[in-house]
Formats: sequence, structure tokens, C-alpha cells
Amino acid sequence: MQAVYAIAAVAAAIVAAALAGRLAGGAWLTACAYTGFIVFLVGFAYRVLRWAAAPVPFRIPTTCGQEKSLSWINSARLDNPSTASGAVGRMCLEVLLFRSLFRNTDSRIHERRLIFTEQSYLWLAALAFHWSLLLIVIRHLRLLIEPVPPLLVKFEQVDSFFQIGAPPLYLSDLVFGCALAYLVWRRFRDPMVRYVSQFSDYFALLLIVAIASTGMLMRYATRVDVVSAKQFALGLAALHPARSQTLAITFVVHLSLVSLLAMYFPFSKLMHMGGVFLSPTRNLANNNRAQRHVNEWNYPVKTHTYGEWEQEFRDKLKAAEIPLEGGHVERVTAD
Repeated sequence: MQAVYAIAAVAAAIVAAALAGRLAGGAWLTACAYTGFIVFLVGFAYRVLRWAAAPVPFRIPTTCGQEKSLSWINSARLDNPSTASGAVGRMCLEVLLFRSLFRNTDSRIHERRLIFTEQSYLWLAALAFHWSLLLIVIRHLRLLIEPVPPLLVKFEQVDSFFQIGAPPLYLSDLVFGCALAYLVWRRFRDPMVRYVSQFSDYFALLLIVAIASTGMLMRYATRVDVVSAKQFALGLAALHPARSQTLAITFVVHLSLVSLLAMYFPFSKLMHMGGVFLSPTRNLANNNRAQRHVNEWNYPVKTHTYGEWEQEFRDKLKAAEIPLEGGHVERVTAD
């Protein structure tokens, strides 16, 4: 039912965007674009600042290798970093290559036996999804810049070097579509993943599907006035939006859904994009053996030192001939 609710919500958003675009046109898109941009910036900044202000009283990095100890024992510099440079290298592998996801395993019970399997397909699909999405976002910058930088033109030429059809097929679109299709199929097909999936999981994924579908529809199927779309985008970027302009309904729905995703982004699980950099299990060096870390947020606690404990039980320790501090044993003789 969570998936049904998410499908209904995305469908309602598409219908509402189409109707509003028919009635209000450029005014509706202008309001959507600016509202989405402002909510995204304010919400993103609020979440990041709130995480940054949270105290981290302990060093709790997740370790997957040998900690640095004695000089003749090899340590895992990236899986168990003891220096700041090692922690930076670990973060780079995590952000750019999803290393922890690559090492993730899946557990299944088969014929009364617990079997662990790799999740390499999930890692590959996630990597392809995020990298191709980044390339698509960079490619869209040509709509906000005039004249278009030569580097961006070269980038677009490399992305479409296959020259399949007219207009040419972008490789990033193909990879993004395949990766997105696998993620949707996995969400609906895998019973264990489906069991733990909530409305937010389906909604974000299906909203991205709708955005990608309308974008590819404008690119490869229906024809839109690219000049009018770019003029409208340039007006938004220059804070001088067009008051009235005729735009294709596909473009209206596409930009409205992008604005909806921007507004939803800071309050959803998609905020892992910013949260990964502030995760103490990833961004801290594990140097507990080399340096003592004092918790500055601890409230005063009454302590009981060893000397005080020894003094309290001194007679009993002497009677049991247990060595006291200093290594001497005092024998108790009977009178």
C-alpha cells in the first residue's frame, strides 16, 4: 500500500502541474522554481548546521582493518585510518566510489542455512545512478549560461559521441535510465526490501522516475521550443523572470516536478548527500591508542581511585596476602 500511495501522490503532482501550467503558465513555473530553490537552500543549510552543532563525545569510526599499534604490525591506513589524511582518503573512496556499499553483503536463509551473498549489482547501479545524474545536472547548466562555455560544449559532445538518432543519444541518459530501472525493479521485486520500504522511499524514487521520463520525452519524442525554455531559464537565473510566456506542457511538468523534488529533498533520506560528510563513523581518525580523547560534555562524576579503594580494603588485602601498591606483600602474623 505504501507504493500505491506513492504512485498516487506522484500522479497527483503531475496532474496538478499540468493544470496549473495551463492556467497560469510562466507565473506558475516562476513561483515553483523560486520556492523550490529557497526551500532547498534553507532546509539544506538548516540540516547541515544542526548536524554540525551536535556534540561528538567519543571517537566512533567504523573500522574494517587492523588498527595502528606497534611499528612492526601493518595497519589498514584507509579501512582503519589513524591520521587525518587517512580519514580524508577514506571519505573520498566513500563519496566517489561508495566503498562501504561495495563491501556490503546480503544474508538469506536457504534450505535452513544462512548464506551471505555479495550485492555488487546494487553497488554498480547506485554508482551509475549517482554519477550519471551528476553529469546530467552539469549538462543542464547550458540552459543557465549564455554564451555557453566551450568546455561545457565539449563535455556535451563527449556525452553524445555515439551519434545514435537525431537528436543524438546521450550516454548519461542511457546509463541513468538503466540504473534507475534496476533500482525501481529491486524496490518492488525483492520481498525483504519491499518489507522495509516506506512511503518516503517509493515517493522519492518514483518522483525521480517522473522527472527523468518527462526530460527524456522532451529530448527524444516531443519537440519543445528550446529557445523559449532557455530564455525562461536565463530570466530565472538573472532574477528577471518572464511575465507571460507560452511553454510546452512537458517542460512545465518537468520543471514543476524538479521544484517539488528540491522542496522535498532537505526533509527526506536524500539528505545523505550532505550527511555523509558529517558522519563521525566515517570522518574521524581512529587514533585512540596514540591520543587520549576527553569528553568535554561530561558532567562531574564522583570517582573512586585505586588508591582510595586500596586504602578502604587494606586490611582484607593484607590478610589475603594480595600485593599492595608498590609490589610488596605484607604478611599477617598471628599473635
